[in-house]
Amino acid sequence: MTAAEEQPLLGPNPETLEDGIQHTGVILDFETGDVENPREWPVAYKWSMVSLLAFTAFTVTFTCISVVPVAGHIVDELSDHTASPSTSTLLVTIWELGEAAGPLFIAPLSEVYGRYPVMNVCNALFITASLLAAFSESTALFIGARALTGVAVASNVLNPAIIGDIFESDQRGSALSLITLAPLVGGAIGPALGGSIAQTMGWRSILLIAAALAIACELTFLTCFRETYKMVILKRRIAHLQEDAGDGPPKDAGVDSKNKLCLDRIYIYLRDRNPERKGNPEYRLPLTIIGGLTLPLAVTAYGWIAHFRLPVALLLVSVGLMGLTLLVAMVPLSAYIVDACGPYSASALTGVIVSRCLMGTFLPLTAGPLAETFGYGWAFTFLGLVSLVLAPVPMLVFRYGEKWRQGSEFTKDS
Repeated sequence: MTAAEEQPLLGPNPETLEDGIQHTGVILDFETGDVENPREWPVAYKWSMVSLLAFTAFTVTFTCISVVPVAGHIVDELSDHTASPSTSTLLVTIWELGEAAGPLFIAPLSEVYGRYPVMNVCNALFITASLLAAFSESTALFIGARALTGVAVASNVLNPAIIGDIFESDQRGSALSLITLAPLVGGAIGPALGGSIAQTMGWRSILLIAAALAIACELTFLTCFRETYKMVILKRRIAHLQEDAGDGPPKDAGVDSKNKLCLDRIYIYLRDRNPERKGNPEYRLPLTIIGGLTLPLAVTAYGWIAHFRLPVALLLVSVGLMGLTLLVAMVPLSAYIVDACGPYSASALTGVIVSRCLMGTFLPLTAGPLAETFGYGWAFTFLGLVSLVLAPVPMLVFRYGEKWRQGSEFTKDS
């Protein structure tokens, strides 16, 4: 747990809160055994929520990727002419552009109003946009609906933040791994399922099935999910205390420390070797460093395997290796941001998500011309070199991140 997360909502003798609420100077925080403290919810309930978040992430990626095999057919049908490669590509990548814009609003709203209302509103918008895409009668409307669906994706920015809300620092690794693996599974099986469904029932059925999955997720969120953001929970408690004035002030109590479940072995190992540093968030990054160094090799290998038309099995191995290196790099990176930024992790994750989505939007538009000009081998070698240039970044953060974090009031106490 970061120092910022351990702080009570009110200082020892404040007269006015930031939102104008008057108080008598009592420290308000979760008590030991507090049923409203997400960190003390039953383990079974926590993992049921993790499973729900993972299934939501799977649904989102399935909705995005499943139309890829039939993108050209969709454009042909809706526009009554042969689809250009750029239009078919835009139909797929416009989702990423919308997904880059959404977190700019989703993250700060979740830190003002809480995770629960923002997640539900976004889910409702996602379902509406998916249905709009399913019943579109023009390419422009379909692309607009796809962009709106991307805007409504809340899982990418809120799922890691919710994991940070309900788990202690050294218990987050397995949960973050699951919610990161789920979209990879959706991306892996989405094209195959999408192609099969399109052949038998038509491409609109793909989006209707995706909408049905999203509706199932939303119904579960409405009935089972509870608010996890500490600041919102405590602010509500303050409001109730004001309404029930005379019932006595809340007790001055911090969050109970717990025994640790041995989930994040690297983090725990480094923390135990340096007890005076109390578990720096930078201890999350060794695997990200490994992923950053191996990703360029995987990308380059993919290009040359395609260039020389080697067996499909080798191509699939290279794709699997790329997915593995991305997983190895991204899971610890999300955990690092959650640990380093504490209550502000949703907003901090926005920067990562926006960068990733912008690249997901525009990089596919350049990969085709690169391959046509230089061939698959040299085109992907170039992309691998770009990845290699960025590989030292997590090394520098691991070495100097603690010092750099001191320059921000939002991360200096992590």
